[in-house]
Amino acid sequence: MGKNINELLSSVQIETKKGARDVEVNAIHFDSRKIKDGDLFVACRGTVSDGHDYIEKAVENGAKVVVCEELPLNSTSETSFILVKDSSVALSEIAHNFYNKPTENIQLVGVTGTNGKTTIATLLYHLFKKLGYKVGLLSTVCNYVDEKEVKATHTTPDSLQLNALLADMVKAGCEYCFMEVSSHAIDQKRIGALNYKGGIFTNITHDHLDYHKTFGAYLKVKKSFFDQLGKRSFAITNADDKNGKLMLQNMKGHKFSYSTRSFADFRCQILEKHFTGMLLEMDGVEIWTKFIGDFNAHNLLAVYGAARLLNQNKEEVLKAISELKSVDGRFESLISDGGIMAIVDYAHTPDALKNVLESIAVLRTGNEQVITIVGAGGDRDKTKRPLMGKISAELSDKLILTSDNPRSEDPDQIIQEIREGVPANHLRKVLAITDRKEAIRTAYMLAQKGDIILVAGKGHEDYQEIKGVKHHFDDKEIIKEIFKL
Repeated sequence: MGKNINELLSSVQIETKKGARDVEVNAIHFDSRKIKDGDLFVACRGTVSDGHDYIEKAVENGAKVVVCEELPLNSTSETSFILVKDSSVALSEIAHNFYNKPTENIQLVGVTGTNGKTTIATLLYHLFKKLGYKVGLLSTVCNYVDEKEVKATHTTPDSLQLNALLADMVKAGCEYCFMEVSSHAIDQKRIGALNYKGGIFTNITHDHLDYHKTFGAYLKVKKSFFDQLGKRSFAITNADDKNGKLMLQNMKGHKFSYSTRSFADFRCQILEKHFTGMLLEMDGVEIWTKFIGDFNAHNLLAVYGAARLLNQNKEEVLKAISELKSVDGRFESLISDGGIMAIVDYAHTPDALKNVLESIAVLRTGNEQVITIVGAGGDRDKTKRPLMGKISAELSDKLILTSDNPRSEDPDQIIQEIREGVPANHLRKVLAITDRKEAIRTAYMLAQKGDIILVAGKGHEDYQEIKGVKHHFDDKEIIKEIFKL
C-alpha cells in the first residue's frame, strides 16, 4: 500500500519542489538498483559513492519521486524532484514517516561509547524480558523483535532497516527497545528522526580514527547524540570517564550519572572478585553476579540505572541482574580437562584489552601464566595497533600476535605494526603466528594447569574476512576442538 508524498515529507526541511503535489509512493530506497515503478529514491552522499550519480538510473527504473541535494541537469516531467539541504537527514525523516513513526509507540533507549555498548544493550534486553515485558534489541551481535532473531550486519542498521525493525517491534507489542548507537550511525544521520526515551554513555577511548580522523571529531560525534535528546528524555553517563560530564553539557533533558569510584546518582562497590563472578553492593544492596571484571561492574550499574529511570522496581531489578549471564563473546570462559582456562573476548581496542587483562591480573591467585592472543582488523584505525601491542605485552606473560579480519591488508604487515608498539624489554615474550587456529593451538601447547589464555578481538564473530571473502572461523569452536570439550 502506497504512502502519500506529503505525509512522507511532513517533517522534512525542503529547499525547492518540482512536482510531487499529491502522489503516492510505493517504497523508499537509497540504492538505485532497488528502485521499481512508483518508488521514491533518496540520493545520499556516502563515503564511497554519491547517490546523485545514480539519479538517472533510478528514474530509468521507475522512480516517481527523487529527493536530492542537487537537481540533475536533465530531469523528466514525469518524475518529481525534492531539493533538500541534507539527503541523509531527509532519508531518516522520510523512513520514520513511512513506517508510521514507530518511536512514538515504543520506549527507545540508546547506548553509545567505545566499549560496553553491546553488553549493556543486550543485558537490558534480557533484564526487561525477565521483568515480563516484550522487548526489542538492536545490537552488533543480533537484533531481536521480541523473541524473533534478525541477523545483524552493522552495529546500527541504515535508516530504512532501522525504522522497519522498530515498526516490527511495535507491531509485535514491544514496549521497549534497547539499541547500540555507533559513532558512524550518528555521523551518517541514520538515527536523526528517532525519538529516544533515554541515552547511556559508557566511555570513550581510542577507536575509529580511520573514519573520524581525530579523537576530537570522534568525541564531538558521540556528544551530538546527547545534544539531540529531547527535554523529556534522560541521559545517564559514566562519571568515572573524564568525558562523562562533557556528554551532558548541552543535553536538554534529565541528567544522571553512575560510578564505582565517586559520588553519583547510581553507585556500586565491588566487594569480592572471583573467576566465577563478583559480589557487588549496588545502590546499598549486596548481590552476587555471574560477571567478572571492574568494567562489567560499570556495565551492570548502567543497566541498573537505566532500569530504575524507566520506573522499574528496585528489588525486582536487582534480583533479575543477579540472574543475568555473560553476553556472547564477552569474557566467556572455557576450561580444559587439564585445568587450562581460555577466555574469549571481543576486546579490539587498547582500552578494552587493558580492562580485560587487568581484570585477569586481579583474579590471579598464584603463578598462573597469562598468554594473550591478539590481532587487529585490516582497513581500520591503524594508530591503535602499536598501543594494543604495548598493552598486551606489558600485561601478559606470553603474547602471540595473529590475524584478525585482515580484509584487504597483508596480515603479516598488520602484525608487524602491532609488534612495533611492544617495548624492547618485552620482545622476548612475543611470537607471531599468522594462522589464528595455529596461534590458539600454540598457546594451548605453551600453557600448563592453571594458566589463562586470552583470545581477544573476535568475540562473537564467526568469520575471518580475507580479501573481501568471509571464511567461517569461530574462536570458541577452535578452543573446544583443541580442548577436546
